[in-house]
Amino acid sequence: MIRTKAYAAQSSTTPLVPFDIERRDPGPGDVQIEILHCGVCHSDLHTARNEWRNTLYPSVPGHEIVGRVVAVGSQVRAFKAGDVAAVGCLVDSCGRCPSCAEGLENYCDNGWVGTYNGPSTGGENTYGGYSRTIVVKESFVLKVRHGAGQLAAVAPLLCAGITTYSPLRHWRAGPGKSVGIVGLGGLGHMGVKIARALGAHVVLFTTSAGKIEDGLRLGAHEVVVSTDPAQVARQAGKLDLIVDTVAASHSLDALLGLLKRDGTLTLVGAPENPHPAVHPFGLIFRRRQIAGSLIGGLRETQEMLDFCADHGIVSEIETIRMDYINTAYERMLRSDVKYRFVIDMASLQ
Repeated sequence: MIRTKAYAAQSSTTPLVPFDIERRDPGPGDVQIEILHCGVCHSDLHTARNEWRNTLYPSVPGHEIVGRVVAVGSQVRAFKAGDVAAVGCLVDSCGRCPSCAEGLENYCDNGWVGTYNGPSTGGENTYGGYSRTIVVKESFVLKVRHGAGQLAAVAPLLCAGITTYSPLRHWRAGPGKSVGIVGLGGLGHMGVKIARALGAHVVLFTTSAGKIEDGLRLGAHEVVVSTDPAQVARQAGKLDLIVDTVAASHSLDALLGLLKRDGTLTLVGAPENPHPAVHPFGLIFRRRQIAGSLIGGLRETQEMLDFCADHGIVSEIETIRMDYINTAYERMLRSDVKYRFVIDMASLQ
């Protein structure tokens, strides 16, 4: 076993503190990665504080991982020591169900294994990227083509990037399509960048007038302050797709009214509490639909990383030390970050 340093929450009410964990020795098909950078996702906070009521303690969050390969098993062919590699939200799945066969391990019929907090169906705990090293089977390790100076800003692509890329690709965002992005946070700012790079007309919806300039800088063609009914009304019936990134309960009826006939409102934010009930008329009279999307499979995540490398896309980040994580969580709750915290794992001694 490999003993390594990490940061963990021991309960829903205690701060994250230093904690030693054990990783398995690399098997024949495994890759061992020294973690250089780990993004801080809102899911990390939800899990550490048991807001989804499924946390296994001790909890070592972190599923936006970029690092350097330090060892590989005898059967590994795609990676070698010294390579830059990445790990996202998944570290295993059944590998035999129809979803896995299609490269959609994130929808594994038998339950995927999260990078932290164990299998989705319950079982032994797993420890995430708030640590110095991780061992992952080769098929769940990803290649990184970005330059060395961009690696910290690449880390959030492993969750925020794929969470927005997947629905944009699935619902064919591109030239001739109008796409709304709701919220300009860790997810939303990636949605704006990626939708623009795909060639769509991008309309950002934000509650903050102070984010107009940033929204335009990041690639939105239009920015709508959603607390202004007149601005919202001007978008009625104009959008083919809306990607709603907001991780708090809110009304969906007003968003449905912005869609064209056959338009789709896709939810990717994961709030602690359910959204209010939707009035069916908003769906029935324009054959609109509400959908959801969960990260992406390994094939699509690699496609996303390559797409972002080709288009020069990385996350907007603030780099922090590991011992700043509890303050970072409080700032994240206040939306006091533009737009993703990333931990410099060299600070974990």
